[in-house]
Amino acid sequence: MRTIKGIGVSPGRVLGPSLRMPPPVPEPDAGSKYAPDSSVDQEKARLKDAAEAVREDLKHRSSVASGDAKAVLDATAMMATDPMLLKAAGKHINQGMAADRAVWEAGLEVAAMLQGLGGYMAERTQDVLDVRSRIVAQLDGLPAPGIPASDVPFILTAEELAPADTATLDPSLVIGLVTSGGGPQSHTAILARSLGLPAVVGAASADSIADGAEIYLDGGTGTVVVNPGVAEREAAQKYAARSSLPAFNGVGSTSDGHRVPLLANVGSGRDAEAAAAAGAEGVGLLRTEFCFLGRDSEPSLEEQVAAYGAVFDAFPGRKVVVRTLDAGADKPLPFLTDKSEPNPALGVRGFRTDRSAPGVLARQLEAIADAAGSHDCDVWVMAPMISTADEASDFAVMCAAAGLATPGVMIEVPAAAIKAEAVLSKVKFASLGTNDLTQYTMAADRQLGTLASLNDPWQPAVLQLIAMTVQGGALAGAADSVPRNVGVCGEAASDPALAVVLTGLGVNTLSMTPRALSTVGAVLSSVTLAEAQALAGTALVARTAAEARTQVRSQLPILEQLGL
Repeated sequence: MRTIKGIGVSPGRVLGPSLRMPPPVPEPDAGSKYAPDSSVDQEKARLKDAAEAVREDLKHRSSVASGDAKAVLDATAMMATDPMLLKAAGKHINQGMAADRAVWEAGLEVAAMLQGLGGYMAERTQDVLDVRSRIVAQLDGLPAPGIPASDVPFILTAEELAPADTATLDPSLVIGLVTSGGGPQSHTAILARSLGLPAVVGAASADSIADGAEIYLDGGTGTVVVNPGVAEREAAQKYAARSSLPAFNGVGSTSDGHRVPLLANVGSGRDAEAAAAAGAEGVGLLRTEFCFLGRDSEPSLEEQVAAYGAVFDAFPGRKVVVRTLDAGADKPLPFLTDKSEPNPALGVRGFRTDRSAPGVLARQLEAIADAAGSHDCDVWVMAPMISTADEASDFAVMCAAAGLATPGVMIEVPAAAIKAEAVLSKVKFASLGTNDLTQYTMAADRQLGTLASLNDPWQPAVLQLIAMTVQGGALAGAADSVPRNVGVCGEAASDPALAVVLTGLGVNTLSMTPRALSTVGAVLSSVTLAEAQALAGTALVARTAAEARTQVRSQLPILEQLGL
């Protein structure tokens, strides 16, 4: 028996055989030249056709996906025909290189350039190399990279999963995920949570697990056991036999009746319908990027109105919080963002794009207002990447001009949390984006497995900033007698133990993947508000994230009962 520790990112206890991702697409011969009866133009055409075939395949997968999976596939599909990649490959073809070797070399060059930029752009290297392999496979008639085939359920192990793979795995066969790389906010982690799959990331020794070895996976504690013993088998059996959680009843509250509405994070009308069916009390985060990604030009007003309206349809009479376009960094758009930024994570993204490309945000607000005008729901609108009170004020003015009555801001930048009173004096609400707030607070790239312990929303410093934001909102509300709602829409809200802590810190609403509603609702209803406040105090004074998590979880016996 051998135990491997990683970061638990999606709870659950499962036992099964390990299967590794299949071997990568082989590197084409370094001396590969195109056929004598071909030409430069024909070889470039062959490359273009292969790239477009890969793009169409990914777009087809996207058409049957939703939420995070759809967004990932759309972004990857756009990269398949990225002009920078194809132009670099074209230069090699001009020198007589065959298309497969040319795109291989081009992928290395583009990936190296992105890695050198660091931050969010470095995250895109895996996407580039994945797309490169898919194009080579298409050119050479090889199977595309993907999840291994199996007749029995298995636990998938990998160094790290490509976004397109993670987004299309079959949860009826893949019962758990273990990666040696990645962090709590990596594509693998986010999609595992949205699929309800137990998962551990950042498990450094995971790539040493033999194919077919029996392993035990605890996605709550981050533990992986190779050749498990009696205790692990009993834990997995107990988890499998646990009573099914009752469906969320649509009323989030503590056991003594303190209301904490549980909302859903969605990215499309289809997502919204699923969230409504799961009992979500509204939408706490509508990611509007789904309407923009995979395009070379800004969507029309009519297209945006129809897309937002499809979400509003699912929640008549309920609150829907719309986040304006969060472009930039890991979501570059050719008509809006600058790929040459030396540090895109700290560059022009979110609300800041209105400076470099004025008009796009104003037109989006107009579309949101038009869609809201023809639907019976309570539409709130928030801007991402707000850093100062002046920016919050500017956004509020833009919302008023569009006829939107409830402007708000995302709190993702530590400066905005520290000055929350001033920022919230200009708007009506705030939503904490804990993914980016954690990354910026800890100066830790959220995709790096080596920094996973730093990039953890349980970090006491992050919890302190959340507490400061809540306090700032209370002060802003007291000054003008207009209460300020402070919610959380980051991945932290999906962690049932952390949801209790957030409630104890004074957060008003929690927004999450719909799959988490029942677990968060059950755990929250097991404590009183006073107990939640005491647990929040415990987490705030902890020395480390691990200590905060362990101490809080030890005082929530319901987690063990539910196998969480």
